Amino acid sequence: MDKKIIIGAIVAVIAIVGIAAFALGGGSTEHAPNELVACVAAHGEEPEFGFDPMHGWGYHDSGIEPLIQSTILKRDKDNNFVNDLATNYTISDDYKNYTVEIRDDVKFTDGSQLTAKDVAFSYNKAKELGEGADLTSMLEAKADGNKVVFTLNKSDSTFINKLTDVGIVPEANYNNETYGQNPIGSGPYKLAQWDKGQQFILEKNPDYYGPEPYFEKITNLFLDPDAAFAAVKNGDVDIAEVQLAYANETVKGYHLEYFDSIDVRGISLPTQNDTGKMSEDNVTIGNNVTGDPAIREALNIGINRQQLLDGAFNGYGNVSFNGVANQLPWAFTSTFNDSNVDQAKAVLAEAGWNDTDGDGIVEKNGTKAEFSVYYNSKATERQAIAVAVAEQAKQIGIQITPVGGSWDDIDPNKYSQGVVWGFGSADPFEIEHQYDSRVACVGYDNPEALNDSSVDSSIDSAMAQDVNSSYATWSQAAQQANSHYPFLWIGTVDYTYFVSDSLDISNGTHLIYPHGGDIWGNIYDWKRINTTSTDKK
Repeated sequence: MDKKIIIGAIVAVIAIVGIAAFALGGGSTEHAPNELVACVAAHGEEPEFGFDPMHGWGYHDSGIEPLIQSTILKRDKDNNFVNDLATNYTISDDYKNYTVEIRDDVKFTDGSQLTAKDVAFSYNKAKELGEGADLTSMLEAKADGNKVVFTLNKSDSTFINKLTDVGIVPEANYNNETYGQNPIGSGPYKLAQWDKGQQFILEKNPDYYGPEPYFEKITNLFLDPDAAFAAVKNGDVDIAEVQLAYANETVKGYHLEYFDSIDVRGISLPTQNDTGKMSEDNVTIGNNVTGDPAIREALNIGINRQQLLDGAFNGYGNVSFNGVANQLPWAFTSTFNDSNVDQAKAVLAEAGWNDTDGDGIVEKNGTKAEFSVYYNSKATERQAIAVAVAEQAKQIGIQITPVGGSWDDIDPNKYSQGVVWGFGSADPFEIEHQYDSRVACVGYDNPEALNDSSVDSSIDSAMAQDVNSSYATWSQAAQQANSHYPFLWIGTVDYTYFVSDSLDISNGTHLIYPHGGDIWGNIYDWKRINTTSTDKK
């Protein structure tokens, strides 16, 4: 990583650590052995609407542990579906109806009983708001006694994944404006305090029906990863997620835990030329440089991915040529090799891209091979990817300009320039979001505007098959899409945490890490293993 990047980030820590010192009593706050202080970003940034699943709390590219609410199903360490609120479920042969039986011994934290009506209400409300799980294939959810019947508008064998994605809220007193600040749930914890911009505090739910967690209280600080590392060095936290740049550091009293993830980084490459076409939200579609397949192919075969990972990820990650993590059952092996600059130049020359003016950048019909790559400036690994790709691209005659900014800055350019994206879901429906022409340039779906009817057809076939049998078809769809080189995929990123030597986060039961992570997924198994020397933080 560029040393200037690290230095700039560390400067910002000084002000932010003051918040941590305030929240933790200046680094001298005592807490009991069964209280946990963390600084992790498993749910992304501080939730704008609070802890409300209807506004996306507990959801990132696939359902993660919301802590405060229950879900219908969960995943185990082997990525199998297991019951949470469900006691049984059935799926119709055409994958258009899902019927779930709901357990009758669950209470919300206000003392009321959770029923099938609350489950149906939660799914209908989540679909209405459209801010979390993708429920576009769901027509409606209806309660029938202790059952919930989900009726879909098309065959969708992936819908079972959505049964892990929505935290359940009480129909009787749910308020869209206020629930997030004072959530009523039925999960293992309940919200005790939320100091906006600083921390949230959870306390154990005494009426929880599932496994009893060890920790009575969890305090999670809202710090950026650099400030989190400073908190580790001060001994202020039990566990902190840190930037990959710090993963090789050593801190007395802590050890590093790192986890492979299915969270992949890649740069979208618009596949269409700019013909003046605009999206529904008035964003330009297409780029006259990346719209040439030779440009996209040259980048894919000429870039050195391992070198990128060693720099941007500090070596904590795995190369990806196709955006599908190896842990997923629809993974496949790509048929091309990278790091071949000479071959990349030959591909460009054969397509008519040549450097006629000697400036090192090829051109074709008067058009220079140049475009921008945007990245979220809050994500230093995305910045490092954009900068390193730009440097490598020059070797094959392509000029890339890295541009950092907020998502508000990126949105007007997301269909016409490259963007460093993060993906990673245990739900194969993500392939539809990435490549289906019918959702192209809608929100963040198919930003490269890929248009291949055979990809769309494979997606439809996969959704009409048994979910386990469908994986080969999902793989086929992804392979066909990748033959167009719509992305410059880089690699999957590891999640790295400094963990107090007094804390056991039970590696053996950790769940698969999607985009956004899921550090709390096995919170039921965490425990303190040494309480004699770490009661004071």
